[in-house]
Order: sequence, then structure tokens, then C-alpha cells
Amino acid sequence: MLQTFLPLFLMTFGICLFIVLMQFLWRYIDDMVGKGLGIPILAEMFMYAALFLVPMALPLAILLASLMTFGNLGERLELLAMKSAGVSLVRIMRPLIITISIISIGAFFFQNYAMPVVQVKLYTLLWSMRQKSPELDIPEGVFYGEITGYNVYVKHKDTKTGLLRDMMIYDYSEGFNKVSVMVADSGRLKTSADKMFLVLSLFNGESFRSLDKQSSTTGTKSSVPYQRETFKSRDILIEFDANFSRTDESFMQNQFMGKNMHDLQIFVDSVSVRLDSMQSVNAKNVYETSYKKTFKKQEDIKQNNVKDDPNSEKSDTKAMPEAKRDEPVIVMNFDSLYQAENPGKKATILTRAKSSIENMKADYFFKAATIGEEAYRVRRHLTEWHNKFTISFACLVFFFIGAPLGAIIRKGGLGTPVVLSVLLFIFYYVINNIGFKMARDGVWEAWQGMWLSSAVLAPLGIFLTYKAVNDSVILNADTYLNALKNIFGKRSGRKVEMKEVIMFNPDYGQIIPRLKQLVEESNAYLAGHKRWTNYFRFWKQGGRDHTAEQLAVKMDGIIEELSNSDQTLVLNKLMDYPVISGYNQINAKINGKAGLAIGLFFPIGLPVYLLATYQRKLLRHDIKTVQKTSNELIDIIEKLPVSL
Repeated sequence: MLQTFLPLFLMTFGICLFIVLMQFLWRYIDDMVGKGLGIPILAEMFMYAALFLVPMALPLAILLASLMTFGNLGERLELLAMKSAGVSLVRIMRPLIITISIISIGAFFFQNYAMPVVQVKLYTLLWSMRQKSPELDIPEGVFYGEITGYNVYVKHKDTKTGLLRDMMIYDYSEGFNKVSVMVADSGRLKTSADKMFLVLSLFNGESFRSLDKQSSTTGTKSSVPYQRETFKSRDILIEFDANFSRTDESFMQNQFMGKNMHDLQIFVDSVSVRLDSMQSVNAKNVYETSYKKTFKKQEDIKQNNVKDDPNSEKSDTKAMPEAKRDEPVIVMNFDSLYQAENPGKKATILTRAKSSIENMKADYFFKAATIGEEAYRVRRHLTEWHNKFTISFACLVFFFIGAPLGAIIRKGGLGTPVVLSVLLFIFYYVINNIGFKMARDGVWEAWQGMWLSSAVLAPLGIFLTYKAVNDSVILNADTYLNALKNIFGKRSGRKVEMKEVIMFNPDYGQIIPRLKQLVEESNAYLAGHKRWTNYFRFWKQGGRDHTAEQLAVKMDGIIEELSNSDQTLVLNKLMDYPVISGYNQINAKINGKAGLAIGLFFPIGLPVYLLATYQRKLLRHDIKTVQKTSNELIDIIEKLPVSL
């Protein structure tokens, strides 16, 4: 098994890694093209990208390799031979289960220890490539603005000499108030030796520069002076860093992508404590400035007034002077105070209130943004923590999907296995991305989102393994075609062939009464079972027709006994009997109470009832055929020689 599986696994892993690497290349192609990057830098980037994409290619490779392995074994009947020798499918899969378990454990350690280093180096390198200035390639006939502070126009480029013909340069490096325009018959552009400057050499040209606007003492509009200069040659030095400089990796190392499980857990614990304290402080501030706090203060004032009431039982003012007790309690009405002010004062009050509300709103928005940013960082660390496990578990799940699926379909090669693998992996990828985004955005808990794909696919793996162990034909197309034919009445004909060796000849004398009884029962059935039946009676009976089942059993018994005949006419007539089966497959396992409950639910019960009515029509046609064939068979048997 290992000799069969491992070469396929290595081949499929290389193919899958190449495919996802090409997808990665097309995603970041804009950051690499036109930058003048050397082969060593590009090779380093591809190496880190290949290591970064290993967790994506590994589950797909395991799925495809296991499906091809067991599909080839099934197609060459080797799997059937091993099962015939008494070796179960689980025992056949045991070496591969151990191998995949080792690969899954290795994938976990790779995710935990190697992946942080790979991600830091890859993202740092991509950021450095993105920040590098593009390689200069001035096109013909259009203005080129990639040089900071300059716009360059070239009418024609001489590829042999490297000269740029009919040039026009707009220099706004000192601001748009001091724009300089230069035209030249030809020129040449090159970089300095340290690649920190561009040297623009111009030949046979003129320059125009606008000067500062001078004030006029006469009070009239003054003209804007400019400077004109003619030159034979001129060199312009422009700052332009063309070197590739690497960004410091320390920033990426502090992010979630550069941490292992231990560091991720430490960050989550510490930031969660800080978040709790920030939320507690903010909640206290909101309460202090809320109406609830104001109402509580008013309630405290009222309670104090009650205590000061001399008629109250809780009064503490009996010892106070009488003049003090008679002073009225002042209750301030802000609406009346506001209405008493003049319009100017009202506007000032409203302006202060609006300003206070806007300040409070801005403060709350800032606090919410701070807490939201910290909570997002916690969620990203939690998703990365769970991702260390989900890749390893996905490898196991895909093996238990691919291996039994290959044993069931029994198709090897790169045809059917590739199609099924791609469809399953796309389904897994979509579900996994949905769960990841839900967890990242805080819609679900981190463990719910990251384990969503595993929770969806694990039952599928268990189901397929169970079916494969029990030699199920769940993916056999003929099984579903026959089921559809049974539902809609399109059945295959009955085949009865003459046996080469007949142990016992049929007793025609005893079969004729049985055929006559079958005819009478068929007549009784047609008389008592019309095409239409009561809807609730149909569901109360569970949708089953026991009388038709008994007729089918009697008919099959007669056919089984007459199949031992050596008379061609008898055997040919037996093939006219219909196959009475499949009419009760829709709801054959439904009892009376459950059937009645389904019947009451019309969106489900009504279509099934209509289909059963259509099948009832087909069944009546088959019963009529049984009746006719039985009568014809009686005539044939009665005309046989007496010696038979």
C-alpha cells in the first residue's frame, strides 16, 4: 500500500503546489514586474511562497492521492481480491492511516514553528518589493510621470544609440509656482553608480522658468517675468533610489503571523485583560454621564427632602429651628429657565450643548475605535491559533473522504478522481473562507469559524467510510437510474432463460389452480382498488399497498417454479410478466401515525400523494398484464402433451 500511495502522493503534492504557486504569482505579479529585481531575490520569494502554500496544497494532495490509490485498486480488482481473502477495508487502510497521521503531526509542527518564520520573511520581502521604485522605461509619444517632480515626454527612442529624441521636461520639483520647462533635440538618461540618482543629459535645447511675481509700485497689474536660457548640453541630477532595500523584520514578527502557539496565547491573555479593564472604565464613564445617573441624583435629593419633612417618620429636622424648617425646597426647571432667556443667550446655550455633545460623541467614537482595533487583533491571534490545528485535522478528514470514495467509485487515473477532488476541495475552501471571515469579523467565536469546514466535512468522511466498509453502491449511477425508472414506471423487462440442467420439472397440474387463483385475485384487486384513493387514508396506511405485495409474491413463486420448464413457449410467456416492485419505495418505512403527520403537512404530503397516485395507475396496468398473461399461460399449459 505504501509503495502505491507514496509515489502518487509526491506527484500530486508537486502538482497541487505548482498550481497554488501560480495562483499566488498572478496575485502579486504587479509588485514584481517592472522593478528590475534580480534572479536571487525572485528565487528567494518563490521559495518562501512555496513553503507558505504547503498547508493549502497538502490536504488537496492527500485527497487526490488517496482517491487515486484506492480507485486504481478497485479498477484492477485488487481491492476485491483482498476483501475476498478476508481482509477488511479498515485493515487495508491501516498503513496509510498511520502514514497520514504522521504527516498530520508533521503539518502541525510545521505550522507552529516553521510557518511563523516563513510568513515573516515572505511578507517582509513582498513589502520591500512593493516599496522599490519601478525600473525606468519611458514610452514614446506620451508623458511619463513615474519620476517624482518631473514629467518627461519623448517623441522617439533610438534603440541602437540609446538617445531620446525631441524631449520635453516639466520640472515642478520646487513647486508649481516655479515650474521649469525644458525642450531639447536629444538626451540620455542613466543612473548613477550607487543607484541613488538619475542623470539626465540634454543636448541642444532651451529652458523656460517662471520667476516670483514682483509687486508693482504703480498699483497696476504687473506681468509675470520668466527666464529663458539656451544650452548646448546640460546635466540634471534627480534623486531616485533604484536600489532594493529590505524592510526590517521586527514589525512583522510582532504581528500574529510571526508567532507560535505559546506567543499567541500570551498575547491573547494579556490583551484580553486590558480590553476588560478598558471596557469597565468606559462603561463607568458612560454611566457617570448618563441620564440614569442624573435620575439617581434626583432620587437622592427627594429622599433627603423626605427625611427633612417634619411630618415624615424618617424626618431628621425636628431638632432644626422652625425658620429653617419652613424654608421651601427649590426645584430648578431648565425648560422655564431656557425660555426666560433672550434669543442671543438661547443661541449660545444651544451652541454650547451641541459642542458638548459633539465632543462626547468624538470621544466615544475614539474609544470604540481603540477597543475595536484591539478586539480585532485578539480575533486574528485566535484564528491563527486555531489554524495550527485545523490544517492537520483537514489532512485526516480528506484521507477518510478520498480513500473510501476511491473504493466505492473504483475509478483510477487522472479523470474522475481529479474532478471529484477539485469539487470537494473547492467546497472545503469556500466553507473554510466563510468561517474564517465570520471569526475574523467577530460574527462568530473564533473556534466556531475556524472549525466550520472540519465540522462539515468530518461527517461526510465518516459516512463514506461506513459505506465503503459495507460495500455500498451509493455512488453507482445505475442504482439511481433504476430507482428513477421504478418511480416513473420505466422498468427493465423480465428475463427467463432455459436452464442447461433441470433437477425437477414443474408440476403443471398444481400450477394451473394457482394461476387461476392469481387471476381471481387480480380481478378482485382491480375491482377494489381504483386509481384514486382518499388522501388521509393513503397516509394513514403509510402509503403501502399490502395486497399488491402479496400478489407480487405469489406471481414470483409461480415464475420461479415454471422457470425449470423445458418448454420454450412457457419460458417466453413468463417474460411477459411485469416486475411489480418499487411502487412503495418512497414511503415504505412510514407507519400510520408518522404518515398521517406528514400528510397534514401539505407542502410535503401533497406532491408525494400525487406521485403515488401516478404509480397507482401504473400498478393497475401491471395487474391487468398479470391477469392477461396468467390466462394465456393457462391455455399454453393445458395444450401441452399429457406426458409432461
